[in-house]
Amino acid sequence: MTATTKTVTTDLSSTTKDGLGASPRRPDGTLKVTGEFAYSSDLWMEGMLWGATLRSPHPHANILGIDITEALKVPGVEAVLTHEDVPGNKRYGLEYQDQPVLAYGKVRYKGEAVAIVAADHPETARRAMERVKVDYEVLEPVSDPVRAAHDPDYPLVHEEGSLKIHEEYRQSGNRVRHQPIRTGDFVGVAESGEGQRQVLERLRGQADAIVAEEYEVGMQDQAFLGPESGMAVPAEDGGVDLYVATQWLHVDQKQIAPALGLPQDKVRLTLAGVGGAFGAREDLSMQIHAALLALRTGKPVKFVYNREESFYGHVHRHPAKMKFEHGAKADGTLLYVKMEIIVDGGAYASATPAVVGVASSLGVGPYEVPNVLVDAYGVYTTNPPCGAMRGFGAVQACFGYESQMDRLAEKLGMHPVALRVKNAMAQGSRIITGQEIDMPLPMAEMLERARDLPMPVERTGLEDPSDQRTLPGGVAGTTRGEGVVRGVGYGVGLKNLCFSEGFDDYSTARVRMEIVGGEPVVLVHTAAAEVGQGLVTVKGQIARTELGVEKVAIAPADTQVGSAGSSSASRQSYMTGGAVKMACEAVREAVFALARERGVIPEGVADAELSLVGGKIESETAGALVSLADLLGESASGGTVVEETREHHHRPTEMLDPTLGQGSSHTQFGMCVHRAVVDVDVDLGLVKVVALDAVQDVGKVLHPQQLAGQIQGASAQGLGLALMEEIQVKDSVIRNPSFTDYLIPTILDMPPMRIDVLEHPDPHAPYGLRGAGEPPTLSSTPAVVAAVRDATKRPLTHAPVRPEDIVGIDL
Repeated sequence: MTATTKTVTTDLSSTTKDGLGASPRRPDGTLKVTGEFAYSSDLWMEGMLWGATLRSPHPHANILGIDITEALKVPGVEAVLTHEDVPGNKRYGLEYQDQPVLAYGKVRYKGEAVAIVAADHPETARRAMERVKVDYEVLEPVSDPVRAAHDPDYPLVHEEGSLKIHEEYRQSGNRVRHQPIRTGDFVGVAESGEGQRQVLERLRGQADAIVAEEYEVGMQDQAFLGPESGMAVPAEDGGVDLYVATQWLHVDQKQIAPALGLPQDKVRLTLAGVGGAFGAREDLSMQIHAALLALRTGKPVKFVYNREESFYGHVHRHPAKMKFEHGAKADGTLLYVKMEIIVDGGAYASATPAVVGVASSLGVGPYEVPNVLVDAYGVYTTNPPCGAMRGFGAVQACFGYESQMDRLAEKLGMHPVALRVKNAMAQGSRIITGQEIDMPLPMAEMLERARDLPMPVERTGLEDPSDQRTLPGGVAGTTRGEGVVRGVGYGVGLKNLCFSEGFDDYSTARVRMEIVGGEPVVLVHTAAAEVGQGLVTVKGQIARTELGVEKVAIAPADTQVGSAGSSSASRQSYMTGGAVKMACEAVREAVFALARERGVIPEGVADAELSLVGGKIESETAGALVSLADLLGESASGGTVVEETREHHHRPTEMLDPTLGQGSSHTQFGMCVHRAVVDVDVDLGLVKVVALDAVQDVGKVLHPQQLAGQIQGASAQGLGLALMEEIQVKDSVIRNPSFTDYLIPTILDMPPMRIDVLEHPDPHAPYGLRGAGEPPTLSSTPAVVAAVRDATKRPLTHAPVRPEDIVGIDL
């Protein structure tokens, strides 16, 4: 990985070898590689029971009756519960309480939980589950998202008036949210349609080139390897302790406690080992069910989903249907964009309203466009529920607008990079919501750097039989190089980072310093979920840098400390990193104050001249003043312990205006540019990605190795969406709920990556950093599809690209 010489203005120099800017080894890394790491599925307690869930076989049906009599007769069964056994709120939800804890009245997707069982053995629980009798009246699926958005006569998934969706979202029928955005000549035009048509006709008359197309992005799964699992343990105080793999401990607690009829302080959560997340663990899965069974039986209850159940047990990326029209002048200057996007939220809201907000506000990408007509819809259907996934609405829109930029460049006879540079945003530009980009955005530079990266060597055929895996089809030996055509494509995407639209986003950190064994030791305690992104390492780096110590311990994440928010939205380094930084600064100030109180710091020496280095207080002028060991004393012998807790809030944002879509709704912006090179067997429809190079501005590199891993991992998920990953849904039923039939990239599918990192600091962020985990997910998909399009000369309007799309077979 190469990086530019640009650096942040904040001095991050540290005498500690594992401070910021270094790449210390992850404390969980060796354990994960050797198989010794304890994941949530490894939890075990003596006398525990096993939980199982009965799920609906129908995507849409009325429940006429549930009989658990035969299930209770199975030896070893200790509880069988239905909705009648939920003592508190019968509904919960990530943003809105629209999802039943256990279905009652109706089921709205195949796989919805109807009953739960606890038994002394997992097979016993499953046998009992199969004896629960449910009488269903099967209904027609409500499976078409376009009709759900626009047809007032389409059957309702949720009865009118039964849901209280945020009043700003103007929900009606099956719409969860409709977010329009209007700029330029479209402002003040009647929404009836006639005024809009007149404006469009006028703008079309001014344009020298117009491209219009419909695009579709399929339903992608987060495909984490650790299925949903965890344990609930009843407590003596009548509460419950949960050990779960999640992305947000406190929002889980906020949903679980009302369902159990308990105060929040009696529902305590500790993060168990997480086997991947990517957004899917923001929503609850087994948490309430395990707690209900534990409280009913008085015993610990463990759940572990199998892979098929996992496909039904968590949300997926929203599939999207999009319509775009771009008009431009002969020199490439964009004149207008008309865009409609419909994202299918499935049976329950989850994060759909927020996904619509992102998809609309970033719907035309990082381009200067004076006239914009955007309509974004999120809808209910009886399809599988969809929610958060890496990229969060921006991925779908990016595939559409980047495909349009390629089509427009071709029509104008311009290089695709030149067209993008011509219309590129920069610091001081405003996105279509009117929000100013008040941080560096070197988009033109990034595009040119990506274009100028060395190209991989052109292949003329199969020179060496051992190189078979480098061709489309790989070791299957489908080709020797005949019919293989090379293509090159580019992609760039603008991603919001941290939470948006008025959400009071904050994180809490508690930092404790004491002397143990004659050395200063720092303990960092947050509720931030380590889901594989490496936050546990970064927290230690920040503490070492700010406090000048080597020994830093990270306490387990739990709800005994204030909320850290979700491990999503590329926000944890920014938010929890900011909180740890603030708490460390407070500890440092307290140490300096103690030193002054004890007369260690000479008169006239200001705090600005002091620093903590190598376990000592040092002055720029007087040198080392005192060791922390001498100042604080051994904690075991009554020494001084310094502990501080701080909350870090980002700057305020605001809801988008419900009529024109204006407002400063985002906290920070990130960007990545990809250049993809592919070899395509145009006769068989097979693709080999030869190169997938990336240029990304991250503000400040905190851990170079983990940063490279984030960019590579996000790019791999984008490649998967481009070429192979799609949950196949027909009549609201998943047809491929397994890793046999749902394909994800392997090491053989990922090419070598050149990664060029820029560091233009964001003045509003801790250390000037930018969240880095999501932007590559946006730009990699359109770059790969553009490269395939370049090789095949086919329109390729669907992601993922299927072999039949390449060879032109209509299946």
